[in-house]
Amino acid sequence: MPMVCQVTGRRPRTAKNVSHSHRRTNRWQYPNVHQKRYWLPSERRWVKLWVSTKGMKTIDKRGIERVVADIRARGEKI
Repeated sequence: MPMVCQVTGRRPRTAKNVSHSHRRTNRWQYPNVHQKRYWLPSERRWVKLWVSTKGMKTIDKRGIERVVADIRARGEKI
């Protein structure tokens, strides 16, 4: 499963676990990414996108048509 949001570009980041004794060890922080289907009215078909929760809010705000146009402008295939 890809851990990269196709809308916002969020990807896993590194961070530190800090114990009670303040020893630090490396760890990963993963974005909340899910595969979601959206109806594209202009093409009359469903598209599947890997989106984070912030990406879902972006789609609700800007609309699926503009978001898909931006993704295609970056060169990603949908």
